[in-house]
Amino acid sequence: MQTTIVKWGNSQGVRVPRAVLDRVFFKGNDRVEILAENGQIVIRKIEQRVVHKTLKQRVEEFYCKDFEAVLREESYEYKEIDWGSPVGDEI
Repeated sequence: MQTTIVKWGNSQGVRVPRAVLDRVFFKGNDRVEILAENGQIVIRKIEQRVVHKTLKQRVEEFYCKDFEAVLREESYEYKEIDWGSPVGDEI
Protein backbone atom coordinates (compact mmCIF):
# COMPACT_ATOMS: atom_id res chain seq x y z
CA MET A 1 0.00 0.00 0.00
CA GLN A 2 1.41 3.39 -0.94
CA THR A 3 0.63 6.87 0.34
CA THR A 4 2.14 10.35 0.17
CA ILE A 5 3.74 12.59 2.78
CA VAL A 6 1.77 15.86 2.86
CA LYS A 7 2.19 19.24 4.55
CA TRP A 8 0.23 19.50 7.80
CA GLY A 9 0.66 22.95 9.37
CA ASN A 10 4.39 23.39 10.02
CA SER A 11 4.91 19.61 9.97
CA GLN A 12 4.51 16.76 7.53
CA GLY A 13 1.91 14.02 7.85
CA VAL A 14 1.02 10.60 6.54
CA ARG A 15 -2.50 9.19 6.44
CA VAL A 16 -2.58 5.59 7.57
CA PRO A 17 -5.30 3.59 5.83
CA ARG A 18 -7.95 1.94 8.00
CA ALA A 19 -7.00 -1.53 6.73
CA VAL A 20 -3.44 -1.06 8.00
CA LEU A 21 -4.63 0.22 11.40
CA ASP A 22 -6.99 -2.74 11.71
CA ARG A 23 -4.16 -5.20 11.03
CA VAL A 24 -2.12 -3.81 13.95
CA PHE A 25 -5.15 -3.19 16.20
CA PHE A 26 -4.71 0.61 16.32
CA LYS A 27 -7.74 2.86 16.59
CA GLY A 28 -8.44 6.60 16.71
CA ASN A 29 -6.94 8.49 19.67
CA ASP A 30 -4.54 5.66 20.60
CA ARG A 31 -1.29 7.01 22.03
CA VAL A 32 1.72 6.09 19.92
CA GLU A 33 5.48 6.48 20.00
CA ILE A 34 7.33 7.39 16.80
CA LEU A 35 10.94 6.24 16.41
CA ALA A 36 13.55 6.46 13.67
CA GLU A 37 15.42 3.13 13.48
CA ASN A 38 17.81 2.01 10.75
CA GLY A 39 16.46 4.47 8.20
CA GLN A 40 12.84 3.53 8.94
CA ILE A 41 10.03 5.23 10.82
CA VAL A 42 8.51 2.92 13.43
CA ILE A 43 5.17 3.69 15.08
CA ARG A 44 4.46 1.77 18.28
CA LYS A 45 1.33 1.80 20.36
CA ILE A 46 1.88 2.94 23.94
CA GLU A 47 0.29 0.42 26.25
CA GLN A 48 -1.59 2.25 28.97
CA ARG A 49 -2.20 -0.02 31.88
CA VAL A 50 -4.79 1.21 34.30
CA VAL A 51 -3.86 0.21 37.81
CA HIS A 52 -6.66 0.42 40.30
CA LYS A 53 -5.50 1.07 43.84
CA THR A 54 -7.07 -0.67 46.80
CA LEU A 55 -8.64 1.31 49.63
CA LYS A 56 -5.70 0.29 51.83
CA GLN A 57 -3.23 1.72 49.27
CA ARG A 58 -5.22 4.94 48.96
CA VAL A 59 -5.35 5.43 52.76
CA GLU A 60 -1.59 4.80 53.06
CA GLU A 61 -0.92 7.28 50.25
CA PHE A 62 -3.21 9.92 51.76
CA TYR A 63 -1.78 9.71 55.30
CA CYS A 64 1.80 8.83 54.19
CA LYS A 65 1.75 6.08 56.82
CA ASP A 66 1.24 2.35 57.10
CA PHE A 67 -2.44 1.37 57.08
CA GLU A 68 -2.29 -0.25 60.53
CA ALA A 69 -0.65 2.90 61.97
CA VAL A 70 -3.50 5.01 60.59
CA LEU A 71 -6.05 2.72 62.21
CA ARG A 72 -4.26 2.92 65.58
CA GLU A 73 -3.93 6.71 65.52
CA GLU A 74 -7.24 7.85 64.08
CA SER A 75 -10.37 7.87 66.19
CA TYR A 76 -13.41 6.67 64.29
CA GLU A 77 -15.92 7.33 67.02
CA TYR A 78 -19.21 8.43 65.55
CA LYS A 79 -21.57 10.62 67.54
CA GLU A 80 -24.65 12.60 66.74
CA ILE A 81 -24.17 16.30 66.10
CA ASP A 82 -26.77 18.80 67.26
CA TRP A 83 -27.41 21.26 64.45
CA GLY A 84 -30.00 23.24 66.39
CA SER A 85 -33.76 23.39 66.17
CA PRO A 86 -35.56 22.49 62.92
CA VAL A 87 -36.33 25.46 60.70
CA GLY A 88 -38.70 25.42 57.76
CA ASP A 89 -40.27 22.33 56.18
CA GLU A 90 -37.84 19.66 57.47
CA ILE A 91 -40.02 18.86 60.51
